[in-house]
Amino acid sequence: MEMDIRKIQEILPHRFPFLLVDRIVALEEGKVVGIKNVTMNEWFFQGHFPGRPIMPGVLILESMAQVGATMMMYMEEFRGCIPYFASLDNVRFRRPVVPGDQLVMEVTLLRMKGRVGKLKGVARVKDQVVAEAELGFSLVREEAGKEVS
Repeated sequence: MEMDIRKIQEILPHRFPFLLVDRIVALEEGKVVGIKNVTMNEWFFQGHFPGRPIMPGVLILESMAQVGATMMMYMEEFRGCIPYFASLDNVRFRRPVVPGDQLVMEVTLLRMKGRVGKLKGVARVKDQVVAEAELGFSLVREEAGKEVS
């Protein structure tokens, strides 16, 4: 299954300037592949770094997390939840991501118990790994500003 930005926005609560996934190109049970097109127009390049624009590593991780959240929140039982980071493990950055790069992020579900789980994310540019991490998360159901278990 594929999703364009409109479908992604139906699922994820993130919005500009913090929606960091442009397209889902593959979605199956336990695995998702998403794309973030990195352009010079990104807000973070104004200060990171002037004259040498590099996508911040934490935003690469956030992009991977949003791709994974799209997979999890696509499931009917998790619709309406808010995804929260719970942990980051085995994080590795392999090379900088710069304007003009297309981040292709493959995210796999490692385990899930209730609404808490762990994902494995790998981000690539032109088949070269640029970052990887294990992403712990919690899907919290919120109604009218209050957490509901």
